[in-house]
Amino acid sequence: MMPSLSTEENRMYNKMWHQTQEALSALLDKETQKMIEPQRNQVLIFQTLATFYIKYVQIFRNLENVYDQIVHPQKRILIRKVLDGVMGRILELKNEMVELELTEFHYFDDILQDLKLAPQQLDIPIPKYFLKEKLEVIKGREKILAQILADSGIDTSDMKYPVKGIPFDEAVKLIQVAERARQGRLRALFMKQIYLQEYRAKQSKMLGKKVTDTWAAALRIQKVWRRFHQYKETEKLREEEMIFLGMNPPPLFNEVSATVIQAEKVDCLRNEVQIKHEEDYREALVTIKNDLKLIEGLDIKENLQDQIWHWFIECRNLTGTFPDYPDIEEGGSAIIFSNKTIQQVIEDIIANQEEEEKNEKKKKKKKEKQPKKAKKQKKGTKEKNKEEDEKWKMSPSLFLPAMKEGCNAYREIWMKKDESWNFSQDYDPELIKEEKRKELESEIRVQVDELMRQELKNLKLAVDRERERPVKAGKKKDKKKGKKGKKKEKKAKKDKDLTADRTIESLYKELVEEGLLIQALKVNLSDYIGDYSYLGTTLRQVSIEPMPSLLDVRQLITLYGIWPLGSAAVHEKAPLVKSLLLAGPSGVGKKMLVHAICTETGANLFNLSSSNIAGKYPGKNGLQMMLHAVFKVARQLQPSVVWIEDTEKTFYKKVPNAEKMNEPKRLKKHLPQILKLLKPDDRILIVGTTRRPFDAELQSFCKVYQKIILVPRPDYASRYVLWKQIIERNGGVLTSALNVSCLAKVTDGFTQGHIVEVVKGVLTDQRIRQQIHKPLTAVEFIMAIASMNPVYKEEEESFKNWYAKTPLGKKRALAITGGSAEKAKDKGKRKGKKEKKATKKK
Repeated sequence: MMPSLSTEENRMYNKMWHQTQEALSALLDKETQKMIEPQRNQVLIFQTLATFYIKYVQIFRNLENVYDQIVHPQKRILIRKVLDGVMGRILELKNEMVELELTEFHYFDDILQDLKLAPQQLDIPIPKYFLKEKLEVIKGREKILAQILADSGIDTSDMKYPVKGIPFDEAVKLIQVAERARQGRLRALFMKQIYLQEYRAKQSKMLGKKVTDTWAAALRIQKVWRRFHQYKETEKLREEEMIFLGMNPPPLFNEVSATVIQAEKVDCLRNEVQIKHEEDYREALVTIKNDLKLIEGLDIKENLQDQIWHWFIECRNLTGTFPDYPDIEEGGSAIIFSNKTIQQVIEDIIANQEEEEKNEKKKKKKKEKQPKKAKKQKKGTKEKNKEEDEKWKMSPSLFLPAMKEGCNAYREIWMKKDESWNFSQDYDPELIKEEKRKELESEIRVQVDELMRQELKNLKLAVDRERERPVKAGKKKDKKKGKKGKKKEKKAKKDKDLTADRTIESLYKELVEEGLLIQALKVNLSDYIGDYSYLGTTLRQVSIEPMPSLLDVRQLITLYGIWPLGSAAVHEKAPLVKSLLLAGPSGVGKKMLVHAICTETGANLFNLSSSNIAGKYPGKNGLQMMLHAVFKVARQLQPSVVWIEDTEKTFYKKVPNAEKMNEPKRLKKHLPQILKLLKPDDRILIVGTTRRPFDAELQSFCKVYQKIILVPRPDYASRYVLWKQIIERNGGVLTSALNVSCLAKVTDGFTQGHIVEVVKGVLTDQRIRQQIHKPLTAVEFIMAIASMNPVYKEEEESFKNWYAKTPLGKKRALAITGGSAEKAKDKGKRKGKKEKKATKKK
């Protein structure tokens, strides 16, 4: 027996769901009004888009929490549908804002103040169901990958930390040196103790043995004790005051409380109950349908036959002939009787006849009046189109209908439903019966249609004496077939399967052994630490383009990488992002973000870096075979991430002599073709990382990568958070002796990689043990980081200047200087034509 959950928690999450649904329906009503109203002011347009975006994010956060915690299987299906719709709508609004502001990064400081929201509430969470629903598949895949690596002798630990073997004599010498050093340290400590003993003896001889007064000695001890006691009391009072003011965390703040442990246990219990209820629901779908088929199947069949017979007779009485029966492709009799009674069908027949007569009369009148009014209409339409183009309208959404359907289903079924009987929040059998009754009716209708088509033929032969006329094969159809056949042949040549005789398992194994399919490191996106940019809007108001913060980068990775890969419904309809480029100096966490995408979505990771594919699958045929195998496995085992490290090498302006042997530009021609072949159904993302984008040909580089994200060095706020969290994660204790603010200021220009390296170097096992008596200080970390080279402003500016040359960067620069996006497009086209002419002349 499964343990039952408390009714209070179920009520709480049901209440949260009801409130979120009401907020969503209100927001949908507002959005439909705004979509109708055209606007011209760009600031107002962005504010409306941003407010919708922020509100949808709040709704998404609540819905995701509700979906994760509610145990009712039928409610979860509806919530999931709405949740996918909200995710897709957020991506659409993000795309609208990018097209409007011509930048990937947006700042909502003023809007957050108006809505009275904290910046942390803008953080976009990753749905937990991405991993929960396919946890077994991911675990099985990891086991297979580990087994293949073990069988082939490739050890992942060796790949991470390569150890070179040394000769026996050198190893003996190293051990001898270490042992002598240890003995020397012990001897030095022993000699120090002897020296201190001798020094104390000399001092006592010089002073002599004077008998001091006991009262004076007691007074001196009292003074020292009182001073020490008072110091501790004032320190305690100061600490309490700082806690009261909110400047310091309360005691046991970082320790896990009993309530948190209990909450984690309840979450595990909820997951078990969810799985159990879903299994019961699936079984009930089958059993209830079979029961309905036995009990109500014959009655449904008879009712359908009576309906169709009545339709035959009424059509014959009204029109004088029997009707034509709709084909299977059209839907059969379901088109005629979809949610209609027999009387309504008869009324429709009469109405259709009247409309046909009216249309014939109108056509005759129009033919006479057309040539006179044609010129006037053209002028009027042109003027109207110009006025409409000037005004901005929100583009139509593919996700709004799904959300509206979800809201309507909520109102009809769940809004006022009495669930007092459903204590355990199990499935509702009545709802299943309604669904399965419709399914059963559609299945029986197909059988009835076949019978009634034959009956109609017999009626026509018997009453009207009509016979079937053989259908002549038309020439047009043959031509169409011929054209289609040629197209299919061409497609077959392009989509020819080079590995038709091989299984996916064998290809998977081969790619792992060749090192093209690698094991992703288990890194969560939350481990990419940073803080918000609080001066973004103020800087943009002064027409200064701020560098994005680390959390802005994290949000873009969630929106462009994790959400579309995690949800198939979102990937199919949302603005399609096939490729992503992460550009930034070394040490800012580009590789970490790639591994985080794979960890959060359970995606496979393929490494097609120029250094990794060098010498593998040589020749043109070998390269085609490699790419075919990679993308075939990626499609079959989607979601998948194809990573190209140091991707600027693939698009080198001039290949260095040292790298000519590796052929770094092997993939240059093939990548654009691969991108064209990727469809919305394929949850495959190509991610490139680069620390020197300036070395690449800009035009071909930007054609391959749709979205370019600059990953900057951390600012002061991000460095402050980084130092605190990384020290604590590595066993450090933060005290008043350690000035974290000073550390954050001094380390301006240093990256996350530098900070992690320094903290790991300082916080050795010995130093962690010493923290009780000797707390950490900022000097220890500053001394360690002094020998490293930071990222200077000149390097950061070079990344900014490079980004300004990209298509979106050019448009943004023109918009700031007073130009428009259309002018930017025209300039880009002209430059492209000039470059083509120049290359032809050469």
